[in-house]
This record gives sequence, structure tokens and C-alpha cells, in this order.
Amino acid sequence: MSHTRMPALFLGHGSPMNVLEDNLYTRVWQQLGDTLPRPKAIVVISAHWYTRGTGVTAMETPKTIHDFGGFPQALYDTHYPAPGSPALAQRLVDLLAPVPVTLDKEAWGFDHGSWGVLIKMYPDADIPVVQLSIDSTRPNVWHYQLGRKLAALRDEGIMLVASGNVVHNLRTARWHGESTPYPWAQSFNDYVKANLTWQGDADKHPLVNYLDHEGGSLSNPTPDHFLPLLYVLGAWDGKEPVSVPVEGMEMGSISMLSVQVG
Repeated sequence: MSHTRMPALFLGHGSPMNVLEDNLYTRVWQQLGDTLPRPKAIVVISAHWYTRGTGVTAMETPKTIHDFGGFPQALYDTHYPAPGSPALAQRLVDLLAPVPVTLDKEAWGFDHGSWGVLIKMYPDADIPVVQLSIDSTRPNVWHYQLGRKLAALRDEGIMLVASGNVVHNLRTARWHGESTPYPWAQSFNDYVKANLTWQGDADKHPLVNYLDHEGGSLSNPTPDHFLPLLYVLGAWDGKEPVSVPVEGMEMGSISMLSVQVG
């Protein structure tokens, strides 16, 4: 393993308000940016670019997408002007073949799942970033195996940052007052932590098969916020340390668990 191998991160991004706030989670994201080796570029996989087929941002200057509503104006006034990298986008096309990857030169940019965490890690927005979409038509194991392919980038000085939430049920969220985690949410969150370093056939991985857990479907009524974790677990070589930089449960049913590989 190269001594310059970059880590792979899964960050529980939670509310867009984390962009404006200073709290436990944002301080840890900032600390990661301050202490980890500085990447040449970043490939980010966000829950909020959930598509049919796989796309990658391939423009020189990606736009900041404010894909949310009902928040303070200051949030909409915040932008993350990191450069894109058409060359890295093409590298992903080549690396992931024969999976077809569409070069997106205008439609997307950085959604809040990506820029909302990167703005805390690298506030100067001076590291090139490309965003890879999550193909909603593929089975869970496919996303894990795509993470295995992406692992090669880590030896090229490129950091993988996946962004979602391993428990993400807005329908049951306690928006006001009581925020104690629901028992099913805490149980599933503990199950995720207990299986981060599981080794064996990919299609038998407990987290690839997360819906087998009794709290899996309630913790993730849709798969989009859970799947980014599988990319990071797929990028693990089975020997590197796997750690949890920060965790917590917000509003009873939003897990802020973050995972660091390497």
C-alpha cells in the first residue's frame, strides 16, 4: 500500500443548516480537513444525486445547488466555488468501464450533500471536486463493488467522500422537543457500526443486505442516504483501520454517524 494512500470517508450530513452552524459534527469535519493528508482532488458520492444510470460532473466550474426549501436566506447566499476536473471525470469513465458513465457538463453541480460537508472540511474551495451519481436501478451489491473499483483512486492522491445518513427517516423525525433516538433507529445504527469491518463475499455482507435487519426498512424508507456508505466500505482493503470520527442521533431518526477508512 502506498504511503500516500488517501482515506475514504462516509460523512453523515444531516440538515443543510450544518452549513451555517458550529456544532459537534461540523467541528469534526473541519478537523478532518485540517489533519488528513491533503488530496489532489476529491470524488464525492452524495445521496442527493440519485439517478437512472451513472453520471459524473465534468465541467470546469460546477454550480452550487441549493436543493432544499424553507431555510434562512443566508443558506441560499452560500456558495462553494471549488473547481471541477474534466480530466478526473474522464478518469472515472475509464476506471469504471464497462459500467457506462455519462459526462455531465451542465445539468448538475454540487448538491448540499456534497458541498455542505466540503465547505467545512476545505472552506477555501481550492481542491478540484467531481461528483459521481448513485444509479438507482442497481442492486446494493453493485454499489459496494463500484467502491472496490474506486479504491484505485486513493493511491493516486484522490480522496473519496461519500455523504448520506445511515438512519434517515424524516417521516418519524421529532422536529420539536424530544429527540431521544427511537429504539429501532439506535438498534440499526449499532448494527451498522458492528458490521463496518465485516469480511466475506460481497453479496453476503450484512450492510449490503441491511434490509435483513428488523430496523433496516424503518431506518431507510428509501435507499439513497444509505447507499453512499457501501462505496466507502467497498474501498476498504480489509487491513486498514476503520474508525468512527463522530456520531449522534438527531430528531430521533437521523443518524450522524461518520466512517473513516484508512
